[in-house]
Amino acid sequence: MKTITIQLNETVYQFYKKVGESAGGIPVEQVTADALFKLAGELSLNALHKKHIQG
Repeated sequence: MKTITIQLNETVYQFYKKVGESAGGIPVEQVTADALFKLAGELSLNALHKKHIQG
């Protein structure tokens, strides 16, 4: 597994922290990773859809 480092604005960090807390104590790092993974999936689906339409 590869490790990356990202910088989050304090407001974004606090948002992910609260999301993790309300989801049962999930760490900020995991919430952020999950959000990025979901975004990557959505972007991939959009790319495949566009490729399919353009033929």
